[in-house]
Amino acid sequence: MKVIEKIREATAANDDRVVFSFEFFPPKTEDGVENLFERMERMVVHNPTFCDITWGTGGSTADLTLVIANRMQNMVCVETMMHLTCTNMLVEEIDNALTTIKSKGIQAVLALRGDPPHGQDKFVQVEGGFACAIDLVKHIRSQYGDYFGVTVAGYPEGHPDVIQDGVASAEAYQNDLAYLKRKVDAGADVIIPDEIMAALDPIKENEDAVRAYGIHLGTEMCKKIMAKPWADRGVQNLKVLAVETDSKCFPGKGKCSSNILSRPKSYIARTLGWDQYPQGRWGDSHNASYGPLSDYHSCGSRDKKLREEWAVPLNKVEDIYENFMKFCLGILKSSPWSDLDGLQPETNIINEQLVSINLKGFLTINSQPSINRVQSDSPSVEMGWAGGYVYQKAYLEFFCSPDKLNALVDKFKQFPHLTYMAVNKQESWTSNVNKTDVNAVTWGVFPAKEIIQPTIVDPESFLVWKDEAFEIWARRWANLYPETDPSKKFLEEVESSYYLVSLVDNDYINGDLFSVFKDI
Repeated sequence: MKVIEKIREATAANDDRVVFSFEFFPPKTEDGVENLFERMERMVVHNPTFCDITWGTGGSTADLTLVIANRMQNMVCVETMMHLTCTNMLVEEIDNALTTIKSKGIQAVLALRGDPPHGQDKFVQVEGGFACAIDLVKHIRSQYGDYFGVTVAGYPEGHPDVIQDGVASAEAYQNDLAYLKRKVDAGADVIIPDEIMAALDPIKENEDAVRAYGIHLGTEMCKKIMAKPWADRGVQNLKVLAVETDSKCFPGKGKCSSNILSRPKSYIARTLGWDQYPQGRWGDSHNASYGPLSDYHSCGSRDKKLREEWAVPLNKVEDIYENFMKFCLGILKSSPWSDLDGLQPETNIINEQLVSINLKGFLTINSQPSINRVQSDSPSVEMGWAGGYVYQKAYLEFFCSPDKLNALVDKFKQFPHLTYMAVNKQESWTSNVNKTDVNAVTWGVFPAKEIIQPTIVDPESFLVWKDEAFEIWARRWANLYPETDPSKKFLEEVESSYYLVSLVDNDYINGDLFSVFKDI
């Protein structure tokens, strides 16, 4: 059934029923997929009018999205709407997706233009593809008639492309409305507004406060929207993005705390890294929300900042070292591997060492100093709760050349308390841990609570992440340069030859992680 038909059916009942839907994101791992469906089964008992599954950038999750959509429709038995974008999609690929879901009985599609690929400021039409959502809507109607119900995106505050300094001009807003009408005229029958993001900086380190704020904000927003006297009645259709995940036990534990926390780490981890919110780098890879980095789009302003700071001529490998070094010093505020503005405060005590090893060619993208019994409300920790103590093992994550990795591995023999994992883009792997090992590198001790282990390092998560980590060399850095620029080719060569390395010092009391880099 089409979404518009489901909505009309529900509202025609005239029983004050609120129409709502859940939106899901394709996981990255097989375990994550099963976890996702377990959660779906629990959520659909609340009778959502429909649920939708997103489409990865440029079809990056195309096959998985199609599999999940089919299972949602025919096994979970919930009306399913599949997202479909124009980004890097040929018409033939779009038709393949539409034909597939049609054969599975799915009649609902959310037609989107899609975001520009990382490293590009503007959307570029792929040869043999569509330029905008209107083209996609028209194609669906011309090729499939009235079979599909077509939903499009609306932007109450203006499309992100026309927002400057936080607002859209009156002219841009009116143009946006006119464009929305053209999408409806082309055949769209439902409009879904874009997501609303709130500033959480004051409480972003406190998971309990964020959860309480989110519940309050969401509840009050729904009440206000539904109470508005539009069309002589309150709004009755609500869309809920199902991004919350279940609390997860630390592997090997029979019970787990309901407040597992993963606070942001320097470089690449995000406030999205909490176990009860979409995962970033670290956390349980079995979590269904452990999705690909490419699904979490950086905003246009960040891509612009990257272009300003990182699109510099690269004539030798030392020029690459210098960029990483400048980020460690705070000279550069952006990094292709980070959604944060500069390093986190906790790295201040190791900044000098970070600068030193980056200049040697160990290009760090994630780091953490060791901590032994520091109060949980200390500014250098910010774990979220007071009254406890925090412990951390020092770790580093970095890229390096094969020669430098070999030199390191030789020295590891002198440091039995170090554990490492290293892999290149071609999946050549070396390590001194088993692929089933899990290493807790941050934990907290609090009154009347189990030990809280928010940050882990494990091979499965590392191997999932490595695909995205290498992809960033091309998508978020090399793409900043013109196609024929030698710097672009230079970065692609580094991407194909370097290793990604994870290094943990398990002696959090007397260890010295950086000593292994001496004399290299």
